[in-house]
Amino acid sequence: MIEVEPTALPDVKIIRTKVFADPRGYFVETYNRKAFAAAGILDEFVQDNFSLSTGSGTIRGLHFQSAPFAQAKLVRAARGRILDVVVDLRHSSPTFGRHVAVELSAENRLQLLVPVGFAHGFCTLEPNTEVSYKVTAHYSSAHDHGLAWNDPSLGIEWPVEPSRAVLSDKDKNHPRLNELPVYFP
Repeated sequence: MIEVEPTALPDVKIIRTKVFADPRGYFVETYNRKAFAAAGILDEFVQDNFSLSTGSGTIRGLHFQSAPFAQAKLVRAARGRILDVVVDLRHSSPTFGRHVAVELSAENRLQLLVPVGFAHGFCTLEPNTEVSYKVTAHYSSAHDHGLAWNDPSLGIEWPVEPSRAVLSDKDKNHPRLNELPVYFP
């Protein structure tokens, strides 16, 4: 059984899964297709991804893929904590350009469902943070895009000073929202 909680962006959902605890520790079923379908989440995941960020203040994102390889994602922190950020890139949406930020941690065991049409990224809040996520389309370098993590028009309050953020060269050079082509009409 899962609980689905809406966010300020109605299509982005927080997922709570049941925890089975006993003296040994606990067990969590992080994904069950039947349970997700019963909750109205019908995405078909085709690939699992995993990242380790060794330093606190590491930013990965904001990433997305365009059609026909556009991806929905189901994201969770397997170890450590992240501030997970999702930005609406759907031009016809009343929430275009708006974002939500949710803390995901190994401790709170929350997951975030990121639909197609949204950019996704996160900032690590602890060293040696591991993030696991499922996607609905395979990776395609030709359809891989990004949005500037520090675009002031987004108003994202990242938990790290820009000068101390750890980013890949690729993530340092993504365009701002007003420079992006229309990927999701």
